[in-house]
Amino acid sequence: MAKGNISVDSENLFPIIKKWLYSDKDIFLRELVSNGCDAVTKLKKLAGIGEANIGDDEKFNVTVTILKEQKKLVISDNGIGMTAEEIDKYINQIAFSGASDFLAKYKEEDDKGTQIIGHFGLGFYSAFMVSDSVEIDSLSYKEGEKAAKWTCDGSMEFEITDGERTTRGTTITLNIAEDSEEFLEENTIRSILHKYCSFLPIEVYVEVPSDKKDDESEEKTEPKPINNTNPLWMKKPSECSDEDYKEFYRNVFMDFNEPLFWIHLNVDYPFNLKGILYFPKINHEFAGQEGQIKLYNNQVFVADNVKEVIPEFLMLLKGVIDCPDLPLNVSRSFLQNDGYVKKISAHITKKVADKLTSLYKNEKESYEKYWEDINVFIKYGCLRDEKFYDRVKDIIIYKDLSDKYVTLDEYLEGKEEKVVYYVSDEKQQSQYINMLKNQGLNAVILPTMMDTHFISFVEMKQAGVTFKRIDSAISDIAETNENGDEKQNEKLIEKFKNEINDESLKIEVQSLKDESIPAVILLGEQSRRMQEMYRSYGQQMAGMADMFKDEFTLVLNSNNSLIKKIDTLPEEEANLVIDHVYDLAKISHSPLPAEQMTKFIERSNKLLERLF
Repeated sequence: MAKGNISVDSENLFPIIKKWLYSDKDIFLRELVSNGCDAVTKLKKLAGIGEANIGDDEKFNVTVTILKEQKKLVISDNGIGMTAEEIDKYINQIAFSGASDFLAKYKEEDDKGTQIIGHFGLGFYSAFMVSDSVEIDSLSYKEGEKAAKWTCDGSMEFEITDGERTTRGTTITLNIAEDSEEFLEENTIRSILHKYCSFLPIEVYVEVPSDKKDDESEEKTEPKPINNTNPLWMKKPSECSDEDYKEFYRNVFMDFNEPLFWIHLNVDYPFNLKGILYFPKINHEFAGQEGQIKLYNNQVFVADNVKEVIPEFLMLLKGVIDCPDLPLNVSRSFLQNDGYVKKISAHITKKVADKLTSLYKNEKESYEKYWEDINVFIKYGCLRDEKFYDRVKDIIIYKDLSDKYVTLDEYLEGKEEKVVYYVSDEKQQSQYINMLKNQGLNAVILPTMMDTHFISFVEMKQAGVTFKRIDSAISDIAETNENGDEKQNEKLIEKFKNEINDESLKIEVQSLKDESIPAVILLGEQSRRMQEMYRSYGQQMAGMADMFKDEFTLVLNSNNSLIKKIDTLPEEEANLVIDHVYDLAKISHSPLPAEQMTKFIERSNKLLERLF
């Protein structure tokens, strides 16, 4: 048996770090600018406890300067700076994080207003992803210290000499490699900064020095930072107006449709979490479109739609989430298995459910107005997260045939059987709706494919509750008399079977009190529902739907005058009437295919001709 330490060859490690540290090259700029912000934050913290001196009116910033002709990109800050010893400690020792060391030393003085962004100490090396060589020129805030300069050409060798910087802070100069010269374009740099650094807490500027001499007669414009240092989610909800929220939504998501409403997250315990979630107005033409939730770490953009942090069903929303305690650079597998991340995800879900409940209880009219847009999100959330369902089950509402909204309990109130009748297409199922209304019954409208999944879920969760589409059982939606002469009924069924010639079609006779209806088509609830669910899963599962054949039943109304006369008609005319009655029943259930519609029209013309 042997024990020992795994050996790492640093000469092999460094090229791997340079090439594979991040999946996207442009992240190097995020890392270096974030480091500059950290340097300022550290200085402010020290000044706050009396260990550093700064002027009362001193302005802090990070500046990105593009020197295209020289093929250099310069990132400069006026933060804490470094001594030669600190450069050796924090830069030359890979993964020794200056942020971690600083936080450990000043842990007791730490406050939530001065968060440090960096964690791993690896971010600086992303500079070599785009550079042939890198220089650091830094002057520490400590009195009596000299400026120090560090130079490295991308190998394991470096050089530290006296620096040239005369003011406190750090300047990092990247000598851009030939294959990365796109990072010398101003538009590219601004685009990257806009993506990652739009809300950094320290002002960030872009400079492109001009070779032309300044014309004193021209009015100089004051440079503007590319970022908003105090984004809306960092403020207290009481400090934000409705217009503030709407403007932020427009600016961040470039969506000029006003959001329906929003949730402002502001949590300090048991974890630090801030953010704003917007419920957008859904464009039903693209109802399945994904939302966009941006994840930030201390105001630094990390990624869009990180499903390990944001519950999957919330991806239908738009918003920003800032989790300072999450590291900037971690694998998705780490997030999936991290208990802290799961707690954040569960808390976000709870806050969304709380907001919806509050709306229902305190602004019911608005809640009902929003329902058409938000019901897909809520139902999907219930299907994906049972805890979410438990929190919102009592505020799920259904639109009934009189355009009123009712909860499930309100619909079932006073009913012996827990049967919920529903309509999936008001126009197509109008005949069935009339039959239902004549019985003094009500139904709810569930027109989407999501509803097919949702009602099966509710049946599973709510003991004894059954959903029935109104075209699934005639005895439920229409009054019937005694069926009359059984032999006559059997004879009538036989005639229809012989003419229609469809072995899968069930035919029965009922005496409906509504004499105007010759026949109706019924469709088995469970087989139809299973078909719809499998087809909704896409092409791969569509074949499974064929396992559940449609169970159609043609119900003939023995009280209808036309049905009564079929026995008295010559065979040819009787068959015309039978085919026509069957097609009329099908039309009231669903549109006829093109070929059948053509035959229906031809037969209609024949029947009209026989009237004259």
